[in-house]
Amino acid sequence: MNLLIKGGKIIDPSQGLDEIADLRIENGVITQIGHAISEDNLEIFDATGLIVSPGFIDLHVHLREPGEEYKETIASGSAAAVAGGFTSICAMPNTKPVNDNASITRYIIDKAREANLANVYPVGAITRGSKGEELAEMAEMKTAGAVAVTDDGKPVMNSQVMRHAMEYARDLDLVVADHCQDTCLSACGVMHEGKYSTQLGLKGMSGAAEDSHVARDIMLAEITGARVHIMHISTAKAIRMVRDAKQKGLPVTCEVTPHHLALTDSAVVGFDTNTKMNPPLRTESDREALIEAIIDGTIDAIATDHAPHHLDEKMLEYDHAPFGVIGVETALGVVLQVLYHSGKVPLRRIIEMLTIGAARVFSLPKGTLKVGSQADITLIDPEREWKIEPAKFKSKSRNTPFANWEVKGKVHATWVSGRQVFQTD
Repeated sequence: MNLLIKGGKIIDPSQGLDEIADLRIENGVITQIGHAISEDNLEIFDATGLIVSPGFIDLHVHLREPGEEYKETIASGSAAAVAGGFTSICAMPNTKPVNDNASITRYIIDKAREANLANVYPVGAITRGSKGEELAEMAEMKTAGAVAVTDDGKPVMNSQVMRHAMEYARDLDLVVADHCQDTCLSACGVMHEGKYSTQLGLKGMSGAAEDSHVARDIMLAEITGARVHIMHISTAKAIRMVRDAKQKGLPVTCEVTPHHLALTDSAVVGFDTNTKMNPPLRTESDREALIEAIIDGTIDAIATDHAPHHLDEKMLEYDHAPFGVIGVETALGVVLQVLYHSGKVPLRRIIEMLTIGAARVFSLPKGTLKVGSQADITLIDPEREWKIEPAKFKSKSRNTPFANWEVKGKVHATWVSGRQVFQTD
């Protein structure tokens, strides 16, 4: 189908575009951006009053398939993603079995092809079974389609193993993404260690658990020359270290989640297990440091850490409920509410982190509306007010800390390779 998206405001940080214009799509590819483009033989989509953005990219999504399809499948996760404007998502390897070999990587790609919604990029494990001992077959996984490696929720504690992993990944030009957490320092905590953990009688995990691992990874990146990506960064000290590393020219990037931008550890009061995530919600000063790092360009991408869990699992006591919340369907509304409509961050900068900024981290051929690119497009209505209602999610899970929030800014429609895959009600 050939299409003309007409009269929208095109914001594409990859090429410095910020203007009202038309965008023509032919055979799934962007063929022209301009004014008063001929409508002959084209289907017209009136985008007046809307923002036309490159399709969003989420570097950090848990799709739970294979192994825990009762929480999420690749199909349901992809449906949720495009409803949230994400045309490309990177699937974490902590499936059952772990994606530590080429056969699992190919399985994920095949299931994504069957779903035929978002582009799904598998991320392979660093070590076999994510046990932190033997390196996984990164080369085979890369050949099969993996775009990065991580042990995600099971940080590699052995620094020598991590050094070898970085050397191996460097030679393959793969990014090593790390959930930075010293598990000895975090000591089985269930929330941030501070005033509220003391008041609530919950075991806290110190910010130092994250800071020390970020410091280690930056040192190893300097030694090995490997590209290192700090996942869901959450502390002010970790931000300062990443900022310093970038100023030295080290190949270090980082992402931040919407929930760490919007909430603090005070949200745990009431023991809602949908405020339990890892890394935990931090202090207000940490949250402010994250926003400052967005403004000054230290943070490369916004990623959701979409982590579905069944309702029964999240109904356990706070100490025993699993970590993690879902996020692909609420990310835009929450981020626009907290950053853009508050006047703190320009819309263009937010779109940059959701598109080309994320694409650069894993070297994905996405995040742009340049002529000749695949037509992955997200239309945004930045002024639409709506209520977050988990019962309406496309995801199979409902574990969000933002239930019943009133937010402004919503995805209006989404295209993947020129095919419309979502339109709002």
